[in-house]
Amino acid sequence: MRIPQFRSVALAAVIALPALGVAGCAQNRAKGDTPYIARDVGTLYLTAKKRLDDRRYKEAAVLFDEVERQHPYSVWARRAQLMSAFSYYLNRDYTESIQSSQRFLSVHPGNRDAAYAYYLIALGYYEQVGDVTRDQKITRQALDALGELTRRYPGTRYAADARLKIDLVNDHLAGKEMEIGRFYETRGQWLAATLRFRRVIEQYEQTTHTPEALMRLTETYLALGTPLEAQKSAAVLGANYPGTQWYERAYKLMQDHPAQPLPAVPPGTAIVPEGTAGARPSLPGEAGQTPNAEAPGNPTPVAPSGGTTGTGTPTTETPTT
Repeated sequence: MRIPQFRSVALAAVIALPALGVAGCAQNRAKGDTPYIARDVGTLYLTAKKRLDDRRYKEAAVLFDEVERQHPYSVWARRAQLMSAFSYYLNRDYTESIQSSQRFLSVHPGNRDAAYAYYLIALGYYEQVGDVTRDQKITRQALDALGELTRRYPGTRYAADARLKIDLVNDHLAGKEMEIGRFYETRGQWLAATLRFRRVIEQYEQTTHTPEALMRLTETYLALGTPLEAQKSAAVLGANYPGTQWYERAYKLMQDHPAQPLPAVPPGTAIVPEGTAGARPSLPGEAGQTPNAEAPGNPTPVAPSGGTTGTGTPTTETPTT
């Protein structure tokens, strides 16, 4: 009786082994592993292309990767790498698309399709550009990738599209600077706001945010007590964007707070009083002076005498004695 019992246990164990193997394969597939099934390159590529035509982009990308994995030295492998990156892009797996394109460039840097690989990298970053309220690291990466494409392949159709996207990315970065500048302005941090608005004028002058930046500069310069600088900003705004609402606001501000020109010094007036040239001014308490408890008044700024020559060099006049 013991021998049949032992045989039944052994038979049960033999039957259980295939079941464990099937369970293990199912578990691996659940984790996303692709089973290795050897197929010829033509069958793999055509199957992947059919998945792409059927808009099953994820499956197409996996099959294109299989072409590279099973036939790495075939002429189809190079094409499959780009098709995999394109399939990931259509599936909005932008990180995977960028990595596939970068892998293609690392292996085939001089390939005739390298421009397209750079284009896919730039598109992968460009599609991830977020709202101006968020961090703009991806936006700068998109700008770098688009610039790299236009520098390496300026005459391609991909570069033509990249130039249009560069303008949009710059406008986005300018919008971020404007948002930060307006935030500082609402908190009364006029100098910090001025620096942000000036950055828009200096680095992103071709964007749509330039008129508002000039108007905001007019506001902050007036708040800082420099009406002449505010007048310059308003003048530039009026010369370049005369019909905008921003110029109307800047014009009204300058009408309410006109810049007062400094009085001119009459010709022949001595700038330095006679007999005081080179002398050190006496301090309170020296030479029998009594210290004054009152705060000294602010000195009145005086414009230098004389005009300017035709070459722009200031002329000087000798003080009459």
